[in-house]
Amino acid sequence: MRVGTRTVAIAVTDGMLHFELGIAYEVFGSDLSHLVDPWYDVALCGPGPIRAGRFLLEPDSGLDRLPYADTVIVPGWADVDQEPPAELVDAVRAAHEAGARVASLCTGAFVLAAAGLLDGRRATTHWAHTDVLAARHPLVEVDPDVLYVDNGSVLTSAGKAASMDLCLHLVRLDHGSAIANTVARRLVVPPHRAGGQAQFVTAPVPARDDHPLAELLPWVIERLDRPLTVEDLARRASMSSRHLGRHFRTVTGTTPLQWLLVQRIRRAQELLEATGDSVDAIAEAVGMGTATTLRRHFNRTIGVPPDAYRRTFRNARSSAGSSAG
Repeated sequence: MRVGTRTVAIAVTDGMLHFELGIAYEVFGSDLSHLVDPWYDVALCGPGPIRAGRFLLEPDSGLDRLPYADTVIVPGWADVDQEPPAELVDAVRAAHEAGARVASLCTGAFVLAAAGLLDGRRATTHWAHTDVLAARHPLVEVDPDVLYVDNGSVLTSAGKAASMDLCLHLVRLDHGSAIANTVARRLVVPPHRAGGQAQFVTAPVPARDDHPLAELLPWVIERLDRPLTVEDLARRASMSSRHLGRHFRTVTGTTPLQWLLVQRIRRAQELLEATGDSVDAIAEAVGMGTATTLRRHFNRTIGVPPDAYRRTFRNARSSAGSSAG
């Protein structure tokens, strides 16, 4: 029986990495009820006062609360040469057996592996430790080249910044892309970076609003249903196509056409998630013209066809809602 809806337990013990712990608490523990009410109910769960780096933390409750959470987050484990504490491993295993969604950040994957949750599953961790994880746990299919891996009830991320990617991925599953994008913009990070299955795409967010494209980018996003060209964008910005390309590279890290494609794909994702519109209608709404064109670009960028994406997303939302009830 669950404590409540969308409860998040961050499992902590001596030796946790404070950076990953901070990311999890910033995303799930901040009061964002103005976006979604209720937001997450977050608790630090650990065996008494614990030390994470130079910080001394007082948990809200013990590890015995983990099985009552909807989601359990395991931050990075600092000393991968040592086995994680048995009480932490047992509590994480019990939480998963009780139906919790369990996600590790960075080297937190070593805790999940010790609990047997990664056996027979694809997983990742910080690239510097993937060989150690694979050698110690040969039943785990360790992928060193991805940012995160989503196995449904068990998720793992690579190191540091990839922990943020996975946390935003969880928000997206729970609340949809619009909310996840808003949270990302608040944190001044990209809303999506490609995960293990390339299910999400890069959409750079400029860190400042006084860049040369500040007026152009919103203008383009409002007109995604139109067949815009680089020349159209350059004309609107009152600059040459070459000059526009240089500004795009500086501000977004990519070319005008690639940025435009990403915006069209992102809009298509939102419509697939939030509406029952046909793929043909969505293709027209995002400026792709035909369902064939949308399917080709969507499949190449996301890794699955639009129809499969819609089914997967809705199944994930349905499962989250069922487990929260």
